[in-house]
Amino acid sequence: MGKSYERIDGRLRAFIEAQHIFFTATAPLDGEGTVNLSPKGLTGSSAVIDELTVAYLDFAGSNAETIAHLRENGRITLMWCAFDGPPTIVRVHGRGEPVFRDDPRWAGLMRHFPDIDPTRHGLRAIIVVTAEKIRDTCGYSVPFMTYEGDRPLHGSRFGRETDESLDAYFHKKEHVATSIDGLPGLPLPLPPLPRTT
Repeated sequence: MGKSYERIDGRLRAFIEAQHIFFTATAPLDGEGTVNLSPKGLTGSSAVIDELTVAYLDFAGSNAETIAHLRENGRITLMWCAFDGPPTIVRVHGRGEPVFRDDPRWAGLMRHFPDIDPTRHGLRAIIVVTAEKIRDTCGYSVPFMTYEGDRPLHGSRFGRETDESLDAYFHKKEHVATSIDGLPGLPLPLPPLPRTT
């Protein structure tokens, strides 16, 4: 039923790029720590960079668990599942790194997300994942669901924030600079969003 792959290309890449939602899973090293599982959406906010690298945009929110876990240990699993068409689930197990606004790699990575306006969603990091294990399995029990469109709420909420007000928002949230388990999360103060050319 399941099959392992050496790289993300061909049919596998096309499947990943066609999905409207995927999920990320991370955990701290402490066995008593909080496992985090997050849904990720917004058309154009994820990209296959090359045959072993996937990246996605990390937007403003009330927590920064993924960032905290990656800063501590780098372990991450990404999962895509088909809600239409053939029943497929794809997982990329690997090492992730948050690339922050003041990182010199930022501009080069942002070129992979041409359809995203970085000022509209409180973009705080780009998560870059290097695949160590790539597998697909059947999705026989995953239900059929129809994609109707992206929700406009996130963009309308954070599109009115400036760098300064977004930084203030993050400072007010209990689990942005520090994770639920007390790990370092998003580094604050938030650097200004680099200007695109």
